[in-house]
Amino acid sequence: MANAAVKAKPEVAAAEAQQDLTDGFHLVIDALKLNGINTIYGVPGIPITDLGRFAQAQGMRVISFRHEQHAGNAAAIAGFLTKKPGICLTVSAPGFLNGLTALANATTNCFPMILISGSSEREIVDLQQGDYEEMDQLAIAKPLCKAAFRVLHAQDIGIGVARAIRAAVSGRPGGVYLDLPAKLFSQVMDANAGAKSLVKVIDAAPAQIPAPEAVKRALDVLKSAKRPLIILGKGAAYAQADDAIRTLVERSGIPFLPMSMAKGLLPDTHPQCAGAARSLVLKDSDVVLLIGARLNWLLSHGKGKTWGDAPRKFIQVDIEPREMDSNVEIAAPVVGDIGSCVSALLAAMGNNWRAPPADWINTVKTKREENIAKMAPRLMKNTAPMDFHGALGALRTVVRERPDAILVNEGANTLDLARGVIDMYQPRKRLDVGTWGIMGIGMGFSIAAAIETGKPVLAVVGDSAFGFSGMEVETVCRYNLPVCVVVFNNSGIYRGTDVNPTGGADPATTVFVRDARYDRMMEAFGGVGVHATTPDELKRAVDAAMDSGKPTLINAVIDPAAGSESGRIGNLNPQSVIRKK
Repeated sequence: MANAAVKAKPEVAAAEAQQDLTDGFHLVIDALKLNGINTIYGVPGIPITDLGRFAQAQGMRVISFRHEQHAGNAAAIAGFLTKKPGICLTVSAPGFLNGLTALANATTNCFPMILISGSSEREIVDLQQGDYEEMDQLAIAKPLCKAAFRVLHAQDIGIGVARAIRAAVSGRPGGVYLDLPAKLFSQVMDANAGAKSLVKVIDAAPAQIPAPEAVKRALDVLKSAKRPLIILGKGAAYAQADDAIRTLVERSGIPFLPMSMAKGLLPDTHPQCAGAARSLVLKDSDVVLLIGARLNWLLSHGKGKTWGDAPRKFIQVDIEPREMDSNVEIAAPVVGDIGSCVSALLAAMGNNWRAPPADWINTVKTKREENIAKMAPRLMKNTAPMDFHGALGALRTVVRERPDAILVNEGANTLDLARGVIDMYQPRKRLDVGTWGIMGIGMGFSIAAAIETGKPVLAVVGDSAFGFSGMEVETVCRYNLPVCVVVFNNSGIYRGTDVNPTGGADPATTVFVRDARYDRMMEAFGGVGVHATTPDELKRAVDAAMDSGKPTLINAVIDPAAGSESGRIGNLNPQSVIRKK
């Protein structure tokens, strides 16, 4: 027995020595967990397959997608919902490029996200010697994100992750790229030294207090208004300063217009909401207070016929000083984080703020009620096949009855009409295509919304938009997520009635297979598929799906003739003035 014990000692010593070591795989995982990041979205493969396996073994939730772009979209919207950077993990070169679209979109929309990609070895890439999936990924990523870093040594992983986190969430949030070459993962170092090399990020997004004179200037301009308007953007929703924003709006008495992802900060049914009188308030307002909203194309750059001819002044609250005067002169810039700025405005306003002139309030109210009354009959139509308004009217009722559910929305007509039809009642419950208007976010956003919030998700998507990410319904089923997908199927892009001008056998460029059954895709993966042809059938199917919490796809049959070119932004689609015979 003694000899046996002696023989075992070298093996025990070796095991103990092994326990005192760590490697790049585990240091990446430990660095993320130290900073409260416990979910990874990605696609496994060389060289990051084991990183996902080890992360899952260490208690992280690893959600594997079918395509990196959708994993990236999931990470981006996770960042928006949680204010912590969402993590997307991809393989090198092609996988990295697939994730890059989501990274660029996150940066444009100010969503905090970190794209972590494995990569080929520097010494081979730099000499262009033809390595497996060889690409200088760092150089490609840099123009499309807030910051990009490469880690070459295991002892620098902690610093690399910390820098990526801070860059993603500080100031104006956005996307960050973190390049991890394959050799990094297998690098070994002393476990104690490795633990000491990790960094817990402190005060990653510190408050940025506005200057007192900026606050005074803004209120002086607002006091001078005869027809004031407040516009709330998705930056206001991201800030999670919901109570302060609501108090500011209600204390001021000013009509407010929510941009699409800011809907629900105050309910769309709030008496001050001017969503149903959008054209009027944009055209006739004389002072506009922007809170977390940018004067980009979605607001016609603050000029042109949308805004009318009357002179107006803009007050803008934004954390990025370079945003000021981007399109038009900003009379009163208020630079700082939205929570601090709104709190400062409230403190300076006091409790005796003078309400806007009654004639302006009554004009907005009258127009809002008039437009709501005009729309009501269209939303009650119960025809087969459905048109967009009848179908959206049914879903409008679903959301009113389930205000805690999250609505994901994409498409052309499906998106544009839903913005105005479906009222929202709580903040951060509407997720859509954002600043770029990019299609294909539907399934990634839906999956992340279900994972991050635990709430039921209703995804309302056009058949064209669904085609970009439809395979991810398998991911929805694999993780058994409470996601109900409604595909508005009008058999084409914009509509399904276009014809080939040559009369040839090929279909028109905008036409899909007629009478396609998208519901059977969900059934193929074990979910529930439903074919709905009327608004009543659609309402019953959605209610059943939301009650059950089962992965469901409803094929909502829309009249192929319904829909207009490019939805409501057809003016952005140039038309040729030349017609060849």
